[in-house]
This record gives sequence, C-alpha cells and structure tokens, in this order.
Amino acid sequence: MELYDSEGNLIQVKERKMGFWAKIGGGSLMFAALFHVVLLVIGAFWIFQVIREPEKKVDFMPPGGGGGERGAEHQVQQKKRAQITPTTNAKRVFAEGAQASYAIPEQGDSFGEMSTLSSLSGGGMSGGLGGSGSGSGFGKGAGAGGGLGMGAGAGKLFGLIPETMRKRCSKEDRLARLAENGGTPACEDAVLKSLRWLKSTQESDGSWGDSHKAAMTGFALLAYFGHCETPASQEFGDSCMKGIGYLVNLAMKGDGKMATNFTGNGWVYEHAIATYALGEATTFCKELKIEIPSLVEMTEKAGQFIIDNQHKSGGWAYLYLLDKGHPDVSITGWQIQALKACSHTGIKYKGLNACINKGLDYLNGRQNANGGYGYTGKEPSGNKPYFTLTGVGMLCNQMWGKGGRSEVSKAAKYVLENTKFDYGDKSGDLYVHYYESQAMMQLGGDGWKKYNEIFRDQVLNNQNEEGSWKPPGVGGELAGGGEGKVYRTALCTLMLEVYYRFLNSDSGGKRHSGI
Repeated sequence: MELYDSEGNLIQVKERKMGFWAKIGGGSLMFAALFHVVLLVIGAFWIFQVIREPEKKVDFMPPGGGGGERGAEHQVQQKKRAQITPTTNAKRVFAEGAQASYAIPEQGDSFGEMSTLSSLSGGGMSGGLGGSGSGSGFGKGAGAGGGLGMGAGAGKLFGLIPETMRKRCSKEDRLARLAENGGTPACEDAVLKSLRWLKSTQESDGSWGDSHKAAMTGFALLAYFGHCETPASQEFGDSCMKGIGYLVNLAMKGDGKMATNFTGNGWVYEHAIATYALGEATTFCKELKIEIPSLVEMTEKAGQFIIDNQHKSGGWAYLYLLDKGHPDVSITGWQIQALKACSHTGIKYKGLNACINKGLDYLNGRQNANGGYGYTGKEPSGNKPYFTLTGVGMLCNQMWGKGGRSEVSKAAKYVLENTKFDYGDKSGDLYVHYYESQAMMQLGGDGWKKYNEIFRDQVLNNQNEEGSWKPPGVGGELAGGGEGKVYRTALCTLMLEVYYRFLNSDSGGKRHSGI
C-alpha cells in the first residue's frame, strides 16, 4: 500500500527487513518449547515420587551352574531357609528341663575304642580313651580355601575361618595336599565311605553311641568337620545339624557340661571331646551365618568350665577335681585340644592364656629324658615298654605354637626310633597313632615321610566294605564291639584326614629333616 502526505506527494517508506528467527516463527517456537519443558519436569516428578520401584524378593536359586562360591552361597541360603521355614512334619529337638523359649529345628525325618569300658567310667585309664595316648587336636597351621560343597576355589564364605582350618574346605586344595603329603586317592575314598557309614548309624536324636553319647557324637562331628562337612553340606548337612543340636541340648541340660552320666570318672573325657566338637561347629557356623540357638552360649560355657576346673598341678583330673584326685597326661591332652578349638571361635575366655601355659608346663614336666611322655609321671603307662602318650605331649605343644621347643624334637626322635603299627597286634593301638599321626604331620619333613609309611596302609587295609573299621589288636571292649565301632571308625577317619585337616607347623619340617 502507498502513502501520500497532505499535499498529495508520495511518501517514501523504507521497508523493514525481517530476521531469520522472525521468518521461522521463533517467538511461537520458544513458547512451545518452554511449555513442553514444564510438562516434562512435572511428569518426572510424578514418576519418581508417586510410582515407586517394587520391593525386590530374595532369590534362593543361583543364576546358573551351581559350583564354586555361588553354589556354596546357594546351599547356605537353602539351609537357612530350612531353619526358618519348618515343614508341617518337622519335629523339635530340645533339652528336657532346660530353661529356654525356643527349640532347635530338626532337619527333616530322613535319619534314621576307648581302651576299655572302664577307661571312661573309671580305673587306671592306661592312657585314656583308647588304651594310651589322647586325642586329636588342632594342628598349628592348616588351611582351607574354597567354596563349600561343589566349589573348588577359595571363596569368601571361608575367608574368616582360621588358616588352620581353611584348606580342607576346597576339594581342589584338599586333594592337592593329599598328594603332596603322601596320601593316595584311596585315602579320600575311605574317608567318604566312613562318613557315609557314620551318617547311616546316627540315632534319631542326633547322637551316636550308647553309654558315652557325648564323646561318640563329638568324635563323629569332628570326622565330619575334618572333611569340611558342615550344616550347609549337601550330603551330610542334616546329619551334622542334628549332631550339633544333640550336644547343644546336652549342654543346656548340664549348664554347659556335657555327659550322660556325671558320676563316673570318664565324663572328664566326654566333656572335653564334645567341647572340641562344639568349638569347631561354632567356628564354621559363624562363618556360614547359620544360627543354631544357644550354640555360641553353650560353647562359651563348656570352654570356660574347662578353664575354671583346671587341677592345681596344671593338668586336669577325673571328675574335674581341683585338688588331690587323679590328673594325668591323657586327660590333660583332651582339655588342651578342646580349648584350642574354642580359641578359634572368637569367643573371649577368661584366663585362657594362663591356663594353657600351666597345662603345657604340666605336660612337659612328664617327659622322660628319652623324649617319651609318661602317664602321671615320667614313666610309661602301666609299666609298658613304650611311652604311648608321647604323641599327646608333642601335639599339644605344636597346636599352641610351641613346635620349635626342644621337648617336641626329643619326642619326635623317640617316636621315630620306637613306634610300630601292625593293626592286628598289640601295636595296633589306634589311640596312640591317632595322636602320633597328627604330631608327625605337624613336624613334616623326613620324619613325617617315615611315619606316613608306617601308618597309612595299616589304616587303609583294615576298613570294612561298608565304611567302618575292624577291631584293632589293642583297644579293649570299646574299641572292639558296640559303640567302639563308632569310636574306631572316627579315629581312623581323622587319621586319614590328617593330610589336609591342618597344615604342618614347620612349613615342611625343614628344621627336622635330620631326625
């Protein structure tokens, strides 16, 4: 359109140029963009504040496979779930008369030689539970890495287990140590057969044995633990759980003391063996986060009772007498082993170190100049020609970090020069070789190689087809029939587990290679 002024002259109007932003409708576009940004902010706020992420459910199934540490964790989860989700037919195992508001869950219904009998119930003890020597024992350094059950590698499940126990928990490490230390595949086969036999003979209440249930149940559990079979194990888990439950309930009834008969002299052995088993059970269950009601409490009470009832001589006596009585090396050996197991649990025991120092002084005070350990003094038990308790003194020193003492070297020299093992005659004393096999393994080196040749095949060649062991040439009534079958089977099993149950205390025994 043209514009004119009042005189009719054409007005020249300069055309205003439009910018690019105006040409594309920038103002409207800006408004629209801002509007949508506001909508997005409001929408995001609504999504995060109103619509919440659903709660995740615990997955008890492994994502695939089943071996190694993941498989182990799966097994532990299953066991824990079984404990907190009892089936309708699940029974309860509990102590009659015990003051407790809970019961230990039973894991389903799928269960069905101590020298002489007088050795446990009184008498001279001739070396204790099996004719002479004493016990099994925590070696100084053992190890076991690895996932539980189907796993092989070292896994975090056993990261806190003491080095002395960890290697047994990896099948790969276990078999490697078996080969390195002079064992054979037959040793592993024999151990598995025996554990299956033990499982098949367990009583419905979780115990083993007859007259000495605390000791026999303790022995069976130690055989399980020696192969790293725990309540989380696939094949032996239920049996192991029931055995632990039996001892816990026995301790609850006895306010920490474990035996079925507190009137006989022999309960000092029973309590110590059962405490030894509870100590290992507590260590494993803590690591696996398996909660068994009162297990820790009873382990603490049982161990503290041993400390508080040490004889004034430094040893331990029948009936746990503090004065007079009958202290001896055999009884003392079991108490020292039990306390070593307790020391691995993380429980704080009052007076433990002083107690052990006194106990070792007592043992070493019974060593003869020839290196052998006597029974109550520096002479062999029952005027026998051989010092059958030498392995006791030797092992107890080693397990408490005293393997470098001259007493140990002298004892090892005595054993190597004098020991014999023919399963069917008087040298077939399982009690003696139960100790000596562990002590010599702790020693390592040439001494162990020589001893291994003496004992290994004697044990392997006398196992029954079903997994138990034949009566030995020495051992009396308990080593022969009845619950002695459990006793000798547990001892032989622990002997064959010696290759991996504990590492030796001398890194191969180089110091002792000349013995």
